[in-house]
Parts: sequence; C-alpha cells; structure tokens
Amino acid sequence: MTIALTSTNVIRRAPLEEISQAHSHPFHQIVIGLEGEAEIIIDGRPLHISPFHGCTIPGDREHCYRGIGNNSQLLLDLFDDAPGLSGAYRHHFQLFSQPLHFELDSAARAYLTFMVEEITHQPDVDRDLLITTLLSILSHRLLDRQATPQSRLDLVMLDHYIEQHLARGIRVEDLAGLAHLSSAHFTELFRIRTGLPPYQYILRKRLNAARKLLLESRLPLVDIAERSGFANQSALSHAFRRHFGHSPGALRQTTGS
Repeated sequence: MTIALTSTNVIRRAPLEEISQAHSHPFHQIVIGLEGEAEIIIDGRPLHISPFHGCTIPGDREHCYRGIGNNSQLLLDLFDDAPGLSGAYRHHFQLFSQPLHFELDSAARAYLTFMVEEITHQPDVDRDLLITTLLSILSHRLLDRQATPQSRLDLVMLDHYIEQHLARGIRVEDLAGLAHLSSAHFTELFRIRTGLPPYQYILRKRLNAARKLLLESRLPLVDIAERSGFANQSALSHAFRRHFGHSPGALRQTTGS
C-alpha cells in the first residue's frame, strides 16, 4: 500500500495485499470496503472490512492488514492540517482519538457510491470537499452515537470474558448482560464496533485460540478442539479449513510441530 509523504489529502481506490508487516504512518487513515473482504488488525484486535464497512486508523498507530482474495477498498490519508480536520471542522479529529469500526447506513452508502464515481470519472473534482463531507457524515453517526452512555462497549472487558470462557458455551445474552444492554441492542452496537455479529466474532476467537495451540503445543486435535470451545475435532477441522484455507493437520506439518 502506497504511503503518502506529503501533507495533503490522498484518496484512492486500491486492493489490500494478502498480508502486511506491522507498520505505522504519520497520517490518519480511513479504510472503507468496496468489494471483497479484508481485515485491519490494531492492538491485536481484527476489524472486519467488507462492502460499506470500514474503520479509522489514528496517525502513528501501529497496525497491519490482510486482504482476503480479490478486494477493493477506499483509502483516505489525512494529515493534521487537512481541510476536513482544520478550522470549523477540527472536531472531526475525534474520529481518530481511537480506532473506530463502522457500518454505513443507507444514506451514507449512497454518498460513498457518489464519491467513488466522482473520483473515478471526474479528475478535477474538489476532493477536499468530498472528504470533508464524508468526515461530517461519519462524525454525525459515530461520535453522536458514542456520546450516549448505553452505546459504549468495553471491548477489552468483553474480549477478556470471551477468552476466559472459550472452553464452554458463550451466549450473546451473557455478553449483553456484561454491557447492561438488551441482546438486540448489544448485537447492533457490537456489529457496528467490530463489523461482525457476536457469534462470528466468538468463532474467530476460537479459531485463533486453536491456531495458537497448534503452533505452540503438541496437544492432540481432540484436546485443542475442547479447549477452544468446539463440539468435537470434526467441527474444529471444518471451521479451521473454511477460515484459514487449510486443515489443522496441514498447519502442524508445515511448522513441524
């Protein structure tokens, strides 16, 4: 991925490569999915990127990414003095106070489609204006939502609970109770923050835990399946192959474990 070196707005459409090394850059960044899927990993937490799902990456924050097959993303690089972050729009900086994950609603999707058409077919379009409008849309939706106490999800606490209880069933109701929310409200907010419904997020936690055990231990697959919360070895193998593209046994053969 090209890294801009000058203090200016950069907006482009590009695929994310299959894997990247951990890196950082001085500008803030917004990534929004257009086609296919990808993951942005920040602070060890994967953020799922798919069409109309995106995230903000604060400047100088270390992260890496993983494109999944054919994909196309809208990438915006913004330095501190970008027009959309200056003067009357300085409050937009709050979008980069921490990594934020989001799903665009129907109105925002319509604007994104218009924006992509403009930058693709109108080379002289005012890109600063397009970007500033997008920042205003995101600010209105994300920052106003986060200002409501009920919408604040403590993902560190939720991750800790999930990791401590992987070996047994984890219900959405349990997680919602920790956040003092109804299951429906929790699921909505959780998906906005992470890009995944809770059950898929938990599945990825189980798969990553299983992969770690495969790489770092000589436990038999049946024990790894039990420790990572799968019903049996077959369920682990099926989910593992579907997510990683190879079987647990193949991973062990590759690493010589």
